Amino acid sequence: MATFHIEQFGCRATQADGAAIERQLREQGCLATEEAALADVVVINTCTVTAAADAQARDAIRKIHAANPATRIIVTGCYAQRAPEEIAALPGVSFVVGNSHKPQIPSLLQTIAAAPPLPLTEDPVSHRTAPMLVGDIFALSDVLVAPVFGGEGNHTRPTLKIQDGCDSRCSFCVIPFVRGRSRSLPVATVLDEIQRLSNSGFQEIVLSGINLGTYGRDLSPRVEFLEVLRRILGETGVERLRISSIEPLDVTQDLIDLFASTERIAPHFHMPLQSASDRILAAMHRWYRAEHYARRVELIREQLPNAAMGTDVITGFPGETEEDHEATVRFIEERPFSYLHVFSFSSRPGTKAAKIAGHLPGHVIKRRARELRTLGEIKSAQFRRSQIGRTMRVLTLRRGAKDDSSRTPALSGNYLSVSIPGTLPPNQMLTVTLSHLEGTELAGLPLETALARYAEAV
Repeated sequence: MATFHIEQFGCRATQADGAAIERQLREQGCLATEEAALADVVVINTCTVTAAADAQARDAIRKIHAANPATRIIVTGCYAQRAPEEIAALPGVSFVVGNSHKPQIPSLLQTIAAAPPLPLTEDPVSHRTAPMLVGDIFALSDVLVAPVFGGEGNHTRPTLKIQDGCDSRCSFCVIPFVRGRSRSLPVATVLDEIQRLSNSGFQEIVLSGINLGTYGRDLSPRVEFLEVLRRILGETGVERLRISSIEPLDVTQDLIDLFASTERIAPHFHMPLQSASDRILAAMHRWYRAEHYARRVELIREQLPNAAMGTDVITGFPGETEEDHEATVRFIEERPFSYLHVFSFSSRPGTKAAKIAGHLPGHVIKRRARELRTLGEIKSAQFRRSQIGRTMRVLTLRRGAKDDSSRTPALSGNYLSVSIPGTLPPNQMLTVTLSHLEGTELAGLPLETALARYAEAV
């Protein structure tokens, strides 16, 4: 019986693919192991959104092969789809499987695990090129399905990928070319998976996708993202639903109205901005301008004044001037963002941005990224301070190895890290009052405790 280990890199969609592979391998009798060096086969599920992601995957391959040369390594994911020959040439790689053929990994694993060791050559530098299984990603029609357990909350908040691929062509992004066209999980499957998780006791479920707002447009009959949200609320018992990143133009008045109408959807919007310079947005092939994005922020704030609003920003795009950078800084300063994800521009082979003139020096990109990250920390601190004194529902999380044993970590609907005194079980919804800041966390007192302290004070 083969043992396996999966090394995960990249976004929630990639992690969801890995969870689906793990589910399939377990169903066919394979045994998972926590340590890569002890596994017969290691599946490395890669990302390729930046050059750093590629380097991280190569480093993992080298380390796993050095730790146990007998371990068979299957490399899959976005990097494997984009540059299979590059990966196949690396020592230790037994097979390269693109996203186009990910569903075939379970059938490959037993065969690979049973194969004899690769022959050693006299020249330690030369080695055998691994076989590759990569095809037309745009012919793929399925979505790999399995909830992801892990990440924030450590097995407390499962993430379910309901959409994959992207039909947009942002000039900096390689993802459409390694994940294919937009495709959606059938509504019935979405409802079944969510109800199963809810029946298992999970209080919060996160919906994810590569371009989540396009969910259902490929289904027949066509389904809107708003419709599947309404059906989840109406036909499942999930306590709290959270959506991951969604494009700004998909944040409609109707969507905001739905969020505002129920406490079962977390008041949390992550809308990628990328830049607030209209000139750079046009060069990025983004289908909005700064004023369109600003209006979405205003609409959210009008109905959900305490909602979390996070964003992604790319700094150092080719041709970005100091004026462009300052436009982005001012835009963020003037709006109630609760956190920023800052990315330094990374040229991706095959994208239009890779061919644009005016690539910036590394030191300029690093300086601008540093300025934006500092601004992000300021915005996060401002948002945390604005929430002191509020009473809200939070979900208790599993305590990490380094967490204070006298306190329980929790997460609010508007994405605040909350620390509650005492040792409480994970996956419990509690009503707390946010009393004060403790570093980057808010101290939360259970409502009964807060009321008792208030009574004593008066």
